[in-house]
Amino acid sequence: MSRAQRLLLGGFIAALIGAACHNPVTSNSQTSILTAAAAAFDSAPAGYSNLTSSFGATSNAPFQPPFGPQGMGGGPPPLAGPGPMGGGHGLMCGGLGGPFLGDGLAVGFGPGPFGRGGPPQAFGACTFSSTTGVVTCPPISIGGLTITRTAIYVDTAGNHQAAPDSITASITTNVNVSGTITRRDSSTSTVTEASTQRVTGLGPGSTARTINGTSSGTESTSGTSSQGSFTSDRAVGDTTNGLVIPTPVPGTPDYPTAGTTIRAATVTLTLAGGTPTTSSRREVVTYTGSNTATVVITQDGATKTCTLPLPHGQLSCQ
Repeated sequence: MSRAQRLLLGGFIAALIGAACHNPVTSNSQTSILTAAAAAFDSAPAGYSNLTSSFGATSNAPFQPPFGPQGMGGGPPPLAGPGPMGGGHGLMCGGLGGPFLGDGLAVGFGPGPFGRGGPPQAFGACTFSSTTGVVTCPPISIGGLTITRTAIYVDTAGNHQAAPDSITASITTNVNVSGTITRRDSSTSTVTEASTQRVTGLGPGSTARTINGTSSGTESTSGTSSQGSFTSDRAVGDTTNGLVIPTPVPGTPDYPTAGTTIRAATVTLTLAGGTPTTSSRREVVTYTGSNTATVVITQDGATKTCTLPLPHGQLSCQ
């Protein structure tokens, strides 16, 4: 091989090495975008706290990508996160709501417009249809969102009621949220959300209440981040099957003793001029009658099995 050929070959190899050295930059950039996208799991979509669901999030703020210096995130998204500093105790969207952790049915399901402790009339001039048995409350507008609510109350004799009382045996609620929110930084989010929930076993002498329900919602946001304009699309939902919470009696647990809650979320984040980055997460919480629930978390294809001590324990993953 001539000297000229060796120099040419050496230059070609150097070019290949130089190109290879840039690959980690691309990879890190993609990782940071994935990290920013996964941060959407820290909270529920705007307005979601108005629904009946397993999510403990109370925030009504739309998603904003949290980029760090030079657009880099803090590393790959944690499989067991959102972490305890985020308030979710290792579970997404604010963690689990109080009744799912051991606060008993009275927290979140009792007082309020559709609980046994508060008549729907407290939220407006609700109307009762003796034909359908449905109590319909007037729409409520909050910060660009419109919330509509209906409920069905049934007593121990199977009769529909205009409001819950001491002989109410079951409550079925339906909530819908829709509208557009504009942040102070001019980001806009359009949401469409709905939930339905049925609680049985509320009558006198009942030893346990059983909850079945679903919720779902989408949030589409467009705005500006530290890395320029962006769009994000979030989809969140859960299904609660046969969640059994013992009726409060001294010496008995307030946490669920049976049932399953399946929670899922997906977010797609797109920066101007870039390709969409999607992150997904699924959590399956199973109550087995003991003081420890099993939690299986799958995020972006990776799965871990965890345990959650009840009530209000800290998530521990293998």
